[in-house]
Amino acid sequence: MKLICEGLDLSDAVLKVLKATAVRSTDPVLEGIKLSAKEDSLTLSATDYEIAIVKTIQADVKIPGEIVVPGKVFADFVKKLSNEQIELSLTNNTLKIKYTDSEGELQCLNAEDFPVIKTLTSPDRITLSPKELKDVIDKTIFSVAVDDARPILKGCLFEVENNKLTTVALDGYRLAMVKTQVESTATNLSCIIPARSLNELSKLINIENNTIDILVDQTHLMVDDGQIKIVIRLLEGEFINYKQVIPSNANTTIIVSKAQLEDGLDRASLLARMDKNNLVRFDIRDKVLTITSGSDIGNVTENITVSLEGKDLTIAFNARYLSDCMHTITDEFVKINFTSQIAPCTISSAEDDKYLYLILPVRIVE
Repeated sequence: MKLICEGLDLSDAVLKVLKATAVRSTDPVLEGIKLSAKEDSLTLSATDYEIAIVKTIQADVKIPGEIVVPGKVFADFVKKLSNEQIELSLTNNTLKIKYTDSEGELQCLNAEDFPVIKTLTSPDRITLSPKELKDVIDKTIFSVAVDDARPILKGCLFEVENNKLTTVALDGYRLAMVKTQVESTATNLSCIIPARSLNELSKLINIENNTIDILVDQTHLMVDDGQIKIVIRLLEGEFINYKQVIPSNANTTIIVSKAQLEDGLDRASLLARMDKNNLVRFDIRDKVLTITSGSDIGNVTENITVSLEGKDLTIAFNARYLSDCMHTITDEFVKINFTSQIAPCTISSAEDDKYLYLILPVRIVE
């Protein structure tokens, strides 16, 4: 193998595919990046079996070939050569990296040992805006479970029905659900995508593109926007029936300025997080929402005017759960439905059903 490419192109591609390499794996090839040179391009690939990332760049290929380079070392090396033209040449299993009047060498692994990355040709295809895809991921992923008690909850549910994509995440204490319209879909479908892979997908997709295609089969999901290909292994199992946990009625409803509520929560959280329960208390009466929090060093009281329907109520929550969802909402006003002091509340748009957040309260000990 021998080729010449631009350092900026190579550095950008390496840093993208590096996200799919394994960390401290028992199989060294999973910590590597496969380089495949042919015709006028260099393709870089990495996978840890859960996610695979493939990126192709332009290159002047003198001799085609392929090899697996040590991922972290190669990335650290070439990112310092982004302003140089780079020549890569392979002799046996040694890759020589030449730039200006200098050079470096890396010992590599055989490309034959690198896993085959699956390419999907499934008819189950979703077409939507990359910006919308990134938006639904970012607005739900923070609610996935982080422990291993229920592995299925470490992923987000993607459900497509009647040209609408519903994304759901929950961790047992809160739920996030966001809906968006898809431009086209061949069929209704449902799959569970690991949160870690979704997080990388959100960072890698190009929101400047008009549309993006997602292909799904029984075990994998693939996104290919023409510049980068991402293949994700789906989680196996049944997701929780989230519709059953969403309250169907409310005894207290408020409509409140999102900005005022978010700012009030942020200030109250400064003291709440110093307490082990991270608790904020809502007192709703006379069309005023009073938020209080305290710790050993002080307390905060915030009063916000709201539109109120139904009964007065006192209820408490983990401050972080409220703040997490408020930080993702862009509406001017939000609607919050309460059933009782011990039942979950729901936060949604005051205008439509494009999103819904559910949060369990904390029992108040008087």
